[in-house]
Amino acid sequence: MRVLIVEDEPNLGRQLRSTLEGAGYAVDLATDGEDGHYLGSTESYDAVILDLGLPEIDGLTVLDRWRREGRKMPVLVLTARDSWSDKVAGLDAGADDYLAKPFQTEELIARLRALIRRSSGNASSELNAGDIRLDTRSGKVTKAGEPVKLTAQEYKLLSYLMHHKGKVVSRTELIEHIYDQDFDRDSNTIEVFVTRIRKKLGADVITTIRGLGYSLEEPVGGT
Repeated sequence: MRVLIVEDEPNLGRQLRSTLEGAGYAVDLATDGEDGHYLGSTESYDAVILDLGLPEIDGLTVLDRWRREGRKMPVLVLTARDSWSDKVAGLDAGADDYLAKPFQTEELIARLRALIRRSSGNASSELNAGDIRLDTRSGKVTKAGEPVKLTAQEYKLLSYLMHHKGKVVSRTELIEHIYDQDFDRDSNTIEVFVTRIRKKLGADVITTIRGLGYSLEEPVGGT
């Protein structure tokens, strides 16, 4: 999953980026509202963490512009303000959740996971496809109850497909959502990771739809 952080406080921005990358997210970081608005308008994100007190363009304006442009990614607003009116303004501008500073990073990650799950139509923190289970809280994957060890990139790819189970996901969409903006998009690593996942979880777990992309379907008789 790919996340945009828009935060002008250098230490906090670096800390959040490091924490989220350690939790398995691909992360882009913008340090002012102008750059944040540009990235959010031109790149694909599964969620955005947006500070309200930004230079150049304030966070509320950035958020309002995204929504007017039709950008629908879930947005978690960060604010040092404790006024209820500021929280209401953020939600009215299109925010999906808010978190006041200072905060615990564990709570931020939990809220982020919940936003991403809900935006893809998943209510539970555990994603299932037949006998495959992926726990978004622990990052663990099992098949028929047995743990399966995946690399970080294999996990990211499988997680995205499981969040969008039953849909055809193009190679381009996978690249846009599991790598940050600096990734070489001409790379063939998606195909390599799909092959590795099939070896670990079964040849039929991911279906190739020729000319369109990949799909993770519920097996016949699955739960």
